[in-house]
Amino acid sequence: MFLLRLLSRNALRHRLRTLLTILGITVAILSFGLLRTVVSAWYAGVNASSAARLITRNAVSLVFSLPIAYQERIRRIEGVSAVSYANWFGGVYITEKNFFPNFAIEPQSYLALYPEFVLKPDEKRNFILDRKGCVVGRKLAERFGWKIGDNVPLRGTIFPGNWEFVVRGIYTGAEKSTDESQFFFHWAYLNETLKKSIPRRADQIGVYVVGLKNPQSAAEVSLALDATFRNSLAETLTETEKAFQLSFVSMTEAIVVAIRIVSFVVIIIIMVVVANTMAMTARERIGEYAIFKAMGFQGYHIAGMVFGESLFISLTGGCIGILLTFPVARKFGEVMGNFFPVFQVEKMTVYLDVIFCLLVGVVAALFPTWRAVRIKIADGLRRVG
Repeated sequence: MFLLRLLSRNALRHRLRTLLTILGITVAILSFGLLRTVVSAWYAGVNASSAARLITRNAVSLVFSLPIAYQERIRRIEGVSAVSYANWFGGVYITEKNFFPNFAIEPQSYLALYPEFVLKPDEKRNFILDRKGCVVGRKLAERFGWKIGDNVPLRGTIFPGNWEFVVRGIYTGAEKSTDESQFFFHWAYLNETLKKSIPRRADQIGVYVVGLKNPQSAAEVSLALDATFRNSLAETLTETEKAFQLSFVSMTEAIVVAIRIVSFVVIIIIMVVVANTMAMTARERIGEYAIFKAMGFQGYHIAGMVFGESLFISLTGGCIGILLTFPVARKFGEVMGNFFPVFQVEKMTVYLDVIFCLLVGVVAALFPTWRAVRIKIADGLRRVG
């Protein structure tokens, strides 16, 4: 306690300079934490992927569809435990600003393959029984104020027309990383309408979701599945769910790399600022260090005071920055929920914050300590007064 009091008094001898340095560290740690959380949110879909699921799409491009007739042939492949399918719908709610993922699915098989979407039994049953029913995520329902039984109109972009749905269920995520901002409805409703309006687009799906009996057999099952449809009119490309999600992230890889670089540059800049503060402090106290030496204090005593003061400043600013990261990230996630449906500060981010605070404190004190320890008593005493 005495040591902490001594370090705090030394650090606050020049209060304005110290407080500004602490403020700089706080802002730097807060910025680093937010930038790291943005990167984590970018990979949220990848991290939430299951090793027990494969995604099968058209080998040419994701924009091309696959016949619904492939389902039974996929189901018979060795190692496959279940098969479902989904179509990206691309519907718009009122205006284009209200963007959210919406999919046409086969309810029973799809929900069975995605146990992370938690629905109440009665809501699940009502959804399955109602052809115009839909299931929405908790965050999406809160965003628009939807409740069970509400009518939700979507204007089709990929599939033109006005589509009416009834909210039959609101799902929650089994994990924090589960996306709770999605919208699901019956593929059969979409297909029946297409048969009447655009027959050539009926009986087509966007992707197949394939469940595996053994996640270790993903490579073998993928090869067998693609071989089954080789030389057909619609050849397939099968990959793990993680690889499928990574293909979307890779499109913006340059942005992610830039954010990572900026996050580390922020730490380097604040390291220089703290080093400058400690250098000024050490230069002003050369006379004091000489007196300590004359009184019999050793070099490691002097080093302890300099390092202790530097760590006190960096850790104080760092702790404040870490504490502020959580409410700021929560608010940022609410504002940017359209783009980052999962925005959680990870434990690794907090660990990195602490490590960088210690690193800044130690590195910033190296040169001032070296200078203070090497000062000769006579040279130092000349500066007294």
